Amino acid sequence: MREFVVEADGGSRGNPGPAGYGAVVSDAATGETLAEAAEYIGVATNNVAEYRGLLAGLRAARELDPQARVHVRMDSKLVIEQMSGRWKIKHPAMKPLAAEAATVFPQDRVTYEWIPRERNAHADRLANEAMDAGKRGEQWSAEASRADLDTPPATPAVPAPEGPPGDATAGAARVRAALASAGGAAAPGEPGPERRPAAGGAAVTGGADLAGAARGRSVEDASGAGPDTESGARADDPEAADVPGGRAAEGSRGGAGGPAPTDRAPGRRAAEPRATGVRAAGASGEGPAAGGPSRPAGGAPADADRRAAQAVATPSSGWAPADMGTPATFVLLRHGETPLTPQKRFSGSGGSDPSLSDIGREQAEKVAAALARRGTVQAVVASPLARTRETARIVAARLGLDVAVEDGLRETDFGAWEGLTFGEVRERYPEDLDAWLASPDARPTGGGESFAATAARVGEARDKLLAEYRGRTVLLVTHVTPVKTLIRLALGAPPEALFRMELSAASLSAVAYYADGNASVRLFNDTSHLR
Repeated sequence: MREFVVEADGGSRGNPGPAGYGAVVSDAATGETLAEAAEYIGVATNNVAEYRGLLAGLRAARELDPQARVHVRMDSKLVIEQMSGRWKIKHPAMKPLAAEAATVFPQDRVTYEWIPRERNAHADRLANEAMDAGKRGEQWSAEASRADLDTPPATPAVPAPEGPPGDATAGAARVRAALASAGGAAAPGEPGPERRPAAGGAAVTGGADLAGAARGRSVEDASGAGPDTESGARADDPEAADVPGGRAAEGSRGGAGGPAPTDRAPGRRAAEPRATGVRAAGASGEGPAAGGPSRPAGGAPADADRRAAQAVATPSSGWAPADMGTPATFVLLRHGETPLTPQKRFSGSGGSDPSLSDIGREQAEKVAAALARRGTVQAVVASPLARTRETARIVAARLGLDVAVEDGLRETDFGAWEGLTFGEVRERYPEDLDAWLASPDARPTGGGESFAATAARVGEARDKLLAEYRGRTVLLVTHVTPVKTLIRLALGAPPEALFRMELSAASLSAVAYYADGNASVRLFNDTSHLR
């Protein structure tokens, strides 16, 4: 299956004012430009122009190959978040454009990625060319366009996928190995070869994905951090209140309810006439080139591998490659409250197995409503414990899905500490508690489960579910320790990171897993749906 990258942009000199868009379609593997589109659209807002650019890019990609996978890159946070289903679309001029864009390709074949404006230079130049042409009373001309010439060549995508997706550490090791085998790696601690920054910004899966506002979200160390309890907070405060988990936006951009938000610099001027055009690479502005993309001549496989590995190794927050296909996304839901939650007691898999409280059921209903509005979850999997199965049933009923049970998602067995508060454990088993806090291999008193054993079990469950739900968005209804463990493994963080995360009841987190072994944390401890 062919894979394309669509980069799109739009601008308005006045907002609203004379506006235009640009879009470019390139081959995901080679970076070769396959088609360009640009149009002066008269008076419109920045965001409407951006949506018009997105739509034009998707249509151009469909003309090249309607069966392809498409990765969209834009510097408009608003469009990316709305097309990913996380932000509502209220502006009347944008609703029909977004709805039309969602139908060009099946949702499971389109992913969305926000990138900084400087990495969207090709589409930006096309948009400005279209507006400049409109100012002159002319149509945008593919033959006269210099956007492709003035834009540095795109970085090719990553090597062929290998191994099960999972730990960030393992993925990074594969990148270093690829660099070394291609002769482009430096010894540890030495400066490596100079390289162009990767073309991607923070990755956001769209269509079939919840996650993504989490690029702006960070996991903050909890002061006086202690061990995990079923409460989700530090062990010395195991039932802390929910941490606000609202979406993170950039700059002054907000929702689409009032005047259209913008991240455009002012001063783009335009004119009245309408100019439009689409160009396919290798053609004379008469439509898409026939057949597949031509490969650059003489490109040795080793050189391609080295360039791809360098693209992977280039640091970029929340980065995800364009040609890895649709990631498997795990939306991680901690179950709702139980009677033990407000009492701040250890509640693992070896205790009384409590059901949800009335508050917990209300929380589950709110989660269900939020996920139903997003409409991205394709399957539901739950831990076998009562509180997670009950939470999962409530959500799945709202989504019209069945619930599968995965034993590997159960909570840690806290042994003799089950049902006790942290203070009670400190009083009764001080030495065992100190050992447990100091080492992931230490077990709770009475034959409980160590965090190392939990991590191994959760990792096996993760790999099993990734193989079963490849490329899909799956809701995993589980517990504090499994959620934190999945986040930790995705980040390549050490075991002690478990004590530096706070996880509220009925909170949502998300991790996207790519076929090259890398993972991207997209959301953590989001409780905005509970407010």
